[in-house]
Amino acid sequence: MSSEYRDFLELSYAELEELNLAGKEQRKARVPAEEIQAARLHDLTEGPYASQIKAVTVVFSDLEGRLHMLDYDKKFLVKSYDNLTFDGSSIRGFTAQRESDLRLGLDWSAFYWTPADVFGAGKVLVFGEVIDKNGEHYSGDLRGVLKSYAKEQFEKNGYTLNAANEIEGFLFEGIDAERSFHETGTFEYVNKGGYYHSLPGDPLREFIDTVSEVQRAMGFENEKDHPEVAPSQFEINYTYGDVVAAADQIQLYKLICRQVATQMGMTASFLPKPVTGVNGSGMHTNVSITKEGKNLMYDAAGEEKISKLGWEFVDRILTHGNDICLLLNASVNAYRRLDPHFEAPNQIKASATDRGSMVRIPIGNEKSSRVEVRSVGPDANPYMVLYSVFKTGLDGETAQIDNLRQASRYLPDNIYTAIEDFRKADWATKLLGEDVKARYADLKQASADRCPRLLGTIVKSSEVQFHHDVYNQLLWNIF
Repeated sequence: MSSEYRDFLELSYAELEELNLAGKEQRKARVPAEEIQAARLHDLTEGPYASQIKAVTVVFSDLEGRLHMLDYDKKFLVKSYDNLTFDGSSIRGFTAQRESDLRLGLDWSAFYWTPADVFGAGKVLVFGEVIDKNGEHYSGDLRGVLKSYAKEQFEKNGYTLNAANEIEGFLFEGIDAERSFHETGTFEYVNKGGYYHSLPGDPLREFIDTVSEVQRAMGFENEKDHPEVAPSQFEINYTYGDVVAAADQIQLYKLICRQVATQMGMTASFLPKPVTGVNGSGMHTNVSITKEGKNLMYDAAGEEKISKLGWEFVDRILTHGNDICLLLNASVNAYRRLDPHFEAPNQIKASATDRGSMVRIPIGNEKSSRVEVRSVGPDANPYMVLYSVFKTGLDGETAQIDNLRQASRYLPDNIYTAIEDFRKADWATKLLGEDVKARYADLKQASADRCPRLLGTIVKSSEVQFHHDVYNQLLWNIF
């Protein structure tokens, strides 16, 4: 169709970066929600770009972390943003059919100006919050749970919860390589160079460069990017942020990677171990806590320059390592990654150097001191990961481990053990409540039951087809 009569918003990447960084600063400064809402509604109705905005993409995540997207006509949304309803029973893991009505509230602080060549011309994006029929945050929306917990910690203790995630993925030949895996039985690399190695013009480098440009435009504040250890593997790092913004950026990171890869005729995969025999993909989760600008994880005189609060945080994470493993490693495929032959972080211990440890203490100073939880898979629900890490680290049980540096326990090597540990864990009930805990466990059980019980040495079609990230609703319905 001809586009000569259209006049939809298409801003340069430099303009987008400026707008998104300004919004990010408002969020970091905790500008009152009503002020940010008024500013964003002004952008949509009277701002300099208002006439060129045609639609608002609202995104939210389900219990397993799948990102759902729906576009609202801008004029409709401006009039109806306080009553955006949807059928929760159609979202796997959300409400039953008899109580299906849910609403989307808009978190105007999580508003993004988007590149037209990736998201479509004339569109902006905002994160939604799932509201139940009583007007309360829906318990199955872990973004809302995380946001409430972060707010409680700030108001009660003055804590700002910070996170930075190192998200690895693979780039494979062909569009929808995961969904066609049952036909091909293999993933084809686009690059075999390995760690830090790619030519300037090869497909992996072009993919990384393009994703990095989009991230910068959306205010990510990039740090470094490079090919990873395994063939066709990548990692694109960006700066830390407050915990909810950090989780939002994980969802955007994966969305951007998938969209850019598709536009290039390839697939960006966040399966933890899509190819056996090479390193899998992780989502190393770096966390810290600040109060009035001071990093509470740092102590110049402390062991590894980590404070007493920091070591107590580590103790609690390790104490509950098996209780929360299913939240950090959420798929059948994730347990292929917990293989000690490939730097697998499956030892329930802490170390400054041993990358087989569940928790690592990176070298740091007063600004950068942090705790790194290495056992997280890139397919886990980021809101659930960050909520469980922070709440466990701050509120969990302590003093259950004599030596934090000695591996006397290991994480499960299969999802069935992880499900069993999770179901019987009192701490998991305290984290999520009985209802959400049971629903999540049932979802993981359903995925596992569709796959071979033993992992074996090759990736099976079913563990890809019934993976929650790959998710094919038609397959689930006809299984």
